[in-house]
Amino acid sequence: MLERTLRWELARGGHVGDFKTYVDQACKAAEEFVNIYYETMDKRRRALTRLYLDKATLIWNGNVVSGLEALTNFFEVLPSSEFQVNMLDCQPVHEQATQAQTTVLVVTSGTVKFDGNRQHFFNQNFLLTAQTTPNNTVWKIASDCFRFQDWASTS
Repeated sequence: MLERTLRWELARGGHVGDFKTYVDQACKAAEEFVNIYYETMDKRRRALTRLYLDKATLIWNGNVVSGLEALTNFFEVLPSSEFQVNMLDCQPVHEQATQAQTTVLVVTSGTVKFDGNRQHFFNQNFLLTAQTTPNNTVWKIASDCFRFQDWASTS
């Protein structure tokens, strides 16, 4: 995908160095976000909704949760967790797809154990948007999709 995007960028007259810098910045933001997100999920769950936009949507194993109040209620009843992220991938989303809003797609996978339950493999995708003020930029979750990735037992 990156190679195709670089070719597209060159075809429209862009510079590889500029685009590479953009990708590097997006990936740095994604890495920082992932560290904050999972630490907050495991240790400071009540603060987790601060990472979401007011109208953000979470899809948790097919169940839709929308808006900060619903997210707060959902996270309050979720058992305590221990997440281990084993893979992180990210890429900037082209501004034509996001109405010129700076957006990054972040994909993670790993394992999670919820209190009193067995360990599960998971995959989680975030769409992060940059909320810029004159003093700084804060990344907020616009969309979050979480899925267990356990294979069905064949025995």
